[in-house]
Amino acid sequence: MIAENVHGMLFGNISDGLYSAYVSAATISRRSAYVVTRKRIKEYFDGVVVAVAEFEGLTGERLIVSQPGEIFYEPELRQVLGKLRNVRLKSLHCLYEKSCGGIIFFKTRQNVKILLVKNNNGRYWSFPKGHIEEGETEQETAIREIKEETGLDVTLVNHFREISEYCPFGKIRKRVVFFLARAFTDNVKIQEEEIDSYIWVDLQQARKLCSYDNDLRIIEKAETTIHLMRN
Repeated sequence: MIAENVHGMLFGNISDGLYSAYVSAATISRRSAYVVTRKRIKEYFDGVVVAVAEFEGLTGERLIVSQPGEIFYEPELRQVLGKLRNVRLKSLHCLYEKSCGGIIFFKTRQNVKILLVKNNNGRYWSFPKGHIEEGETEQETAIREIKEETGLDVTLVNHFREISEYCPFGKIRKRVVFFLARAFTDNVKIQEEEIDSYIWVDLQQARKLCSYDNDLRIIEKAETTIHLMRN
């Protein structure tokens, strides 16, 4: 399943921002769905599939649909779908994922080092990150994930927030929010369940090791911000 555009018809208002509907598309026959929205919605509507869910007490999968331009991530969807009566969410496969992480730097008198990591089975160097959890702010997620994956306590630099968006294999659409994070030690203790290896490098080496345009753009922004810092 991909984030496909659908046409739909409402047949029930479950709670504020949550509706039951039938939807169809070129590759989707008429199917039951739940519509999650922050906007007013008409009886006949256009939408996009944002998740596929299974519920205890219901047979088969249910499409989760939002209106065009609206994006919902797993924590928010779980919260909204928790309003359903007499059924319980069994599984949720989201077609939009949001993660938060950090470009971690360690500054000495001689130079500035950037921390790069490789995830387990990963082929490319990048930055620590992880999925946002229910009730967390983006900053809280970044700090927690950095601590879990590297063992580092960090301070986030004010007014630095960069977004990387991509769609691997043409399916799940991923958004990663990166903050610039200052570490006060380079003593890394990796989370072996998630991280395969790590390396501290200078900014020039970081540009050589990172492959993706988004990462290179973020490194450039980080370098500019670090150079403007007084200490």
